[in-house]
Amino acid sequence: MADSVRIEEVCEAMFTMVADAAGQKKYKPGDLIKSMIEKYGEDRCDKQFCKQAIRELVESQRLIYTYFGGSYLEVPHKEGAAPEEG
Repeated sequence: MADSVRIEEVCEAMFTMVADAAGQKKYKPGDLIKSMIEKYGEDRCDKQFCKQAIRELVESQRLIYTYFGGSYLEVPHKEGAAPEEG
């Protein structure tokens, strides 16, 4: 890829997109991939690169997979009965 973007930049853009839509819209992995390719251009950010960014976000637990008739990526939410951290 010619002059590709950094993986951290794509991760942050994906996380922001999902976090801003929390509670209003759920994103499928394919939706995020398409959005990032649109944003950065296919010559700078391809499908495999986006999949790697999603993998990093899930492994770092910034995003989680949920399933409701399809797989979605969401920001982890705290359950109502979860103890306070701190």
